[in-house]
Amino acid sequence: MTFYDDIYPFYTVQRTPFIFSSRLLTIILVFLVLAVSLLLILPGIRGKSRLFWTFRIVTSLFIGAVIVALNFTNDWAEARMTTKATYKSFSNAVVNAEIGLHVGLYGINVTLKGNPVVQFNETIDYNEMFTWHDTIEEYEEALEKGLPNPILYIAEKFTPSSPCGLIFQYRYSGRYASATLWTAFCCWMLANILFSMPVIRYAGYMVVATAAFIFFSMISFTTIMNVPQCVFYIGTDSFETEYSHSFWLALATGILCTLIGLLVVLLDFLVPEKMKEAFSVGVDGCEDEDDSYSEGYLNSFFLDGVTISPVNLKVTEEHL
Repeated sequence: MTFYDDIYPFYTVQRTPFIFSSRLLTIILVFLVLAVSLLLILPGIRGKSRLFWTFRIVTSLFIGAVIVALNFTNDWAEARMTTKATYKSFSNAVVNAEIGLHVGLYGINVTLKGNPVVQFNETIDYNEMFTWHDTIEEYEEALEKGLPNPILYIAEKFTPSSPCGLIFQYRYSGRYASATLWTAFCCWMLANILFSMPVIRYAGYMVVATAAFIFFSMISFTTIMNVPQCVFYIGTDSFETEYSHSFWLALATGILCTLIGLLVVLLDFLVPEKMKEAFSVGVDGCEDEDDSYSEGYLNSFFLDGVTISPVNLKVTEEHL
């Protein structure tokens, strides 16, 4: 075994390629359990209200799951390219591979997949995560592992010593975007609590507030596009990041919350009684108590033996 025969015995075994985020899987499972638990009450609801409650539960849990999941997804912005590039250091071997950069609120994922996957007797399928708070340490570990050159090149762009300064742009925008998303999640929980009270209008206001904070998170993330972009050159090709699935999903969820909130507020102004009836909060306990005391039943068996004499009535009037 020689040093330059395209075999690298000094490299550690590569990690298993990324399949699915464990955090996202946990979020999906938690909200699925909540959905199943809440949908179990539907058989006890009669009539058309069953369809309304189904729509209400599914929509509410969808919004909550999306807000939480957006904090942990890695595709707010991404870029892909297929090119020929130098595979590893100390070698002139060139591989044909698809290179991807996926940007999240807490870090980036860099992917490298060979085309074909097996080249030089090695499976080329990498997915490496670099977080904002441990970028330097993770980059040094990547150097020690001897990861492929395209991954090291992209990761180096996000180190504090890089002249591009990408880490400062993405770290602060992601931090504020995440903070506003968690605020939107709090508004979503408060809206669900208010929907169970006879204050439907304020629940609609909180749904609109949820949408507003989702839009604020998007505005915070878009600030990275207002600064000069750093172009990535790999081989003879180059690429730049663009908005991806999570960004557009946040936009769609914000629009959905806006429509639901405005519709609830409008209907509460026009038909407040029907809205309370639809959300099962229209029954007033005080009215029920008054109705229960309005009617009474007397036992004639006890009243037959009761007589009021004129003398007693006269004494009573004198005391009055």
